Amino acid sequence: MNNTLEVSPTKALAMIQKGVLLVDVREPNEVANKSFDVSNITLIPLRQLKNQFREIPVDRKVIIACHSGNRSLVATRFLMNHGYTQVVNMQQGIVRWEKDGLPIKSELKQKSGSLLMKIFSRKS
Repeated sequence: MNNTLEVSPTKALAMIQKGVLLVDVREPNEVANKSFDVSNITLIPLRQLKNQFREIPVDRKVIIACHSGNRSLVATRFLMNHGYTQVVNMQQGIVRWEKDGLPIKSELKQKSGSLLMKIFSRKS
């Protein structure tokens, strides 16, 4: 049976606004394309968690998030097994976060790409 606590993205945002730390365990290239637009956030890719988890305060409430909820569940269980008692998993990750209309940062790549398209289309 799964005893991992989970929160919806809407509940997670309310918690983050009250000072809870969001830990995003996605890869840097994923975060570069689309990220959570919140102030209390740290990025630790899942593959680096075993080496970097001590950067997460053990005495602070923490929400773990990823793309769709699978990696964050793995990370949440890892942290629970290492003495973290105030850690929860965000359901369905940034996919549901965005679907629920919560704040997203999209990098400039898309905008600069469309700017380049405008520049090149002018020449034709």
